[in-house]
Amino acid sequence: MNTASTVSTKPAEVVHDWYVIDAEGQTLGRLATRIATVLRGKHKVIFSQHIDTGDFVIVLNALKVNLTGDKLNSKLYYRYSGYFGGLKSVNAATVRQNDPERMFTQAVKGMLPKNKLGRAMISKLKVYAGADHPHAAQQPKPFPDHI
Repeated sequence: MNTASTVSTKPAEVVHDWYVIDAEGQTLGRLATRIATVLRGKHKVIFSQHIDTGDFVIVLNALKVNLTGDKLNSKLYYRYSGYFGGLKSVNAATVRQNDPERMFTQAVKGMLPKNKLGRAMISKLKVYAGADHPHAAQQPKPFPDHI
């Protein structure tokens, strides 16, 4: 009689890889879903939803990402100061020009769990407006196409 038990992944066993992806010409939402999958670790066989099994992702050329339809003018990004009348809104064109990293961070953050684990996962996302990044020492691999 085979008494095989379920193997649970332990945090010490997880190896976090580094991936780099060029966002130039890609659609923001479709790319954000692929990035969220890798940050969460769902592409790995050892995935456990209570452990951070995900990998680091470096996004380059965030300034050159595409938005479909009229989202560049109609999509609004909000921030709230906490005071009365402190709600500010800015359209996507202004955000892309002034702070393109914010677009990716907010898009991916909304797809991750809303708890401590999700905050740990979003910290593994590194977004840069240009084509250069300071993570050459980590030897990032190209982002896989099958995810």
